[in-house]
Amino acid sequence: MGQALDVHRLQFAFTITFHYIFPQLTMGLALLLVYLKTKALRTGDEHYNRAARFWARIFGINFALGVVTGIPMEFQFGTNWAAFSKAAGGVIGQTLAMEGVFSFFLESSFLGLFLFGEKRLGRIGHWVAAFLVFLGSWLSGYFIVATDAWMQHPIGYRIGANGAIELSSFWDLLLNKWALWQYAHTMLGAVQTGCFVMAGVGAFYLLTKRDEFYGRTFVRAGVIVGTIAAILQLSPTGDMQGKMVAYNQQPTLAAMEGLFESQEGAPLAILGQPDVEKRKLDNPLEVPNMLSFLTYRQWRANIKGLSDFPQAEWPDQIPLLYYSYHVMVGLGTIFIAVMVLAALLLWRGKLYESRWMLWMLLVCVPLPYIANTAGWMTAELGRQPWLIYGLMRTAGGVSPRVAAGNAWFTLIGFMGMYTILAILWLFLIYREIELGPEPGNRPHAEDDAVLAAE
Repeated sequence: MGQALDVHRLQFAFTITFHYIFPQLTMGLALLLVYLKTKALRTGDEHYNRAARFWARIFGINFALGVVTGIPMEFQFGTNWAAFSKAAGGVIGQTLAMEGVFSFFLESSFLGLFLFGEKRLGRIGHWVAAFLVFLGSWLSGYFIVATDAWMQHPIGYRIGANGAIELSSFWDLLLNKWALWQYAHTMLGAVQTGCFVMAGVGAFYLLTKRDEFYGRTFVRAGVIVGTIAAILQLSPTGDMQGKMVAYNQQPTLAAMEGLFESQEGAPLAILGQPDVEKRKLDNPLEVPNMLSFLTYRQWRANIKGLSDFPQAEWPDQIPLLYYSYHVMVGLGTIFIAVMVLAALLLWRGKLYESRWMLWMLLVCVPLPYIANTAGWMTAELGRQPWLIYGLMRTAGGVSPRVAAGNAWFTLIGFMGMYTILAILWLFLIYREIELGPEPGNRPHAEDDAVLAAE
């Protein structure tokens, strides 16, 4: 069973990591599409409508790939995690069903209208369609995050006579404080992905001196929205998410920081390598007292180390958890620096001619994907060894009759299919960027006004 458990975990990790490549961009672009359509509605400038159509095509490609790769996730609750689904299905089934019935159909229905119904809907109707696509995608994100948040911090439940976990308060499930902060943090991560992608494409157009009118619009939108998102990602959402971990999952906090012994005035580890066997952090670069202050707003507050907890309650992949967390935080810090610097250059009117900054925006495009993946790894590795924190161990949730060989067979199959899907996705996105917002590169009169304004 131990070997089968490892393969089931690996399969779920692989499929959900690949799947999340697509929703994070669609959720981020959904907000930016509303931004572009709002500019078009306020200014009456067709330039912004053409810009929105370009990103709507990229949105549609990502949405389709997200649907295809998301469907297997639902089935894996039954094929790989049947014991978990049997025990907790009465709780998690609520939010998962709402995601499918309400938000997914809202998003997909109005996406069709947004992509193909612009002429019939008119200017205001098309803006409404864009807003409802945004609303549907962000509602979908909330229901999924609320499901995960309940597994991180279970509330609003009771144990039934047959041992199953039953829902006792729908509103506790839906308004779980953990879910509210995790959702805000997650969606800001998705917004940063959308902003870096949009700014990166705009930088590409400016560097290659083609579609420069649109390049300026894309860079400006990505930098303005991205700067706000990067700062909010740090505080308050990142700060409050960290506090939720500190107050409710103390072994997780210690593992994330590589803290093996309790300390008053605990330092914040910037760098280092956790040595689990020797229970120490090798080659640490630390800021004295900072972890205590960030956690409890007291410089000498006591932070419990891993040694204060039974080893059976430790996360089972401490080095991977530690590095994932530090990659997330490190990249988040880089995002703030890049976006604030770009915003400063934009304010001074020098961004579009600063080739080094445009190159930086272009090179940064893959980094939000890495940061979001590292963030989810931190959340899920940190919850271990619990599938539902404090209620069900991960080992107790696996499907008991699915052998390791069966899981390996399907995992290899997923890897093959997803490789083909990745190639297809890259080709389709490349083709859209190569065609550009205005195939044939024919400037319009109103583009001159946009160029002067931006």
